[in-house]
Amino acid sequence: MAGRGKTLGSGASKKATSRSSKAGLQFPVGRIARFLKAGKYAERVGAGAPVYLAAVLEYLAAEITNIENISLILLKVLELAGNAARDNKKTRIVPRHIQLAVRNDEELSKLLGDVTIANGGVMPNIHNLLLPKKTGGSGSKASGGDEDS
Repeated sequence: MAGRGKTLGSGASKKATSRSSKAGLQFPVGRIARFLKAGKYAERVGAGAPVYLAAVLEYLAAEITNIENISLILLKVLELAGNAARDNKKTRIVPRHIQLAVRNDEELSKLLGDVTIANGGVMPNIHNLLLPKKTGGSGSKASGGDEDS
């Protein structure tokens, strides 16, 4: 009986692996196969059909989770844009307010770094070299004409 089935008395038994783990899925392939057979959708159900259906269902569940995350991001953008509109004494959110909200928030700026917002304008920024120098109180030479006045 060599090579046929299990040998009696051998202690090395293989651990059962589920079809879900073989396919690398989280959704239960065996349960879906049982439902397909019990549902009488067809007389026969192939071996790959429940695996494929489980993969599709798992993908759709992941997309729904993504949509929920996107809605949370949109709520955050709307809240920050509303704050920017209120800061500018406006009651209506325009693309400029969305631009200011996104670019002032570190996480949103990283997420939407490559996104161009139409009519958003640019962030107000003046380089430090262009700003007037501050006088420290100890007679500086940079002030130039202060002695004449």
